[in-house]
Amino acid sequence: MSSEPKKIVREIPGPLGPMEALIDAPAGPPRAAVVLGHPLPTGGGTMHTKMVYQGAKGLARAGCVVLRFNFRGVGRSPGQFDHGIGEQDDFRAALDYMAATYPGIPLWAGGGSFGSFIGMTVGAQDPRVSALIGIAPPVHKYDFSVVEASTKPKFLVHGEEDELIPLPLIRAFYGRLPEPREMVVIDRANHLFDGQASEVGDALEELLGDFNG
Repeated sequence: MSSEPKKIVREIPGPLGPMEALIDAPAGPPRAAVVLGHPLPTGGGTMHTKMVYQGAKGLARAGCVVLRFNFRGVGRSPGQFDHGIGEQDDFRAALDYMAATYPGIPLWAGGGSFGSFIGMTVGAQDPRVSALIGIAPPVHKYDFSVVEASTKPKFLVHGEEDELIPLPLIRAFYGRLPEPREMVVIDRANHLFDGQASEVGDALEELLGDFNG
């Protein structure tokens, strides 16, 4: 696995116009294509939020090509916040882009916080997606029932001291998920993994480095 991922700046087609995006690519041929959504736009979340940035870096080290993009109304992406409805359409457009640009390899979906709700929900419903990734999923704020019903492999990363989604809620959610599933809990980390975001990348690299789904 390469430790030197490449960053590619892109705009990708979206429902409301071109969406601002970045691609983190491995040095060699990618083994999977991943789309990651970012935390809540109204809380300052963007594709540059550290948990998503470091998560993308970790997946790129594991040989994946990873798309981060700004939801509608964030950065240069047109539109305005749509309470998770339009953002799902944005995510579907991002999956379309990656499936067309990198055909023939597995397609994975996920994100950080609000973005994990969007990515995992859309990914659970999209037959092209073969794995779901949740970083600090806000399981008590949004309806994750589609994810809970999915038999696709699910990979979670959560902070031990998450002040917004306490660890017992995540453990209960994890217990409801059908197999296959895996989870890493990062010691002492809060919701945004302040000062520990690099550990998110390490966790995803470990969780998915040998996954072939």
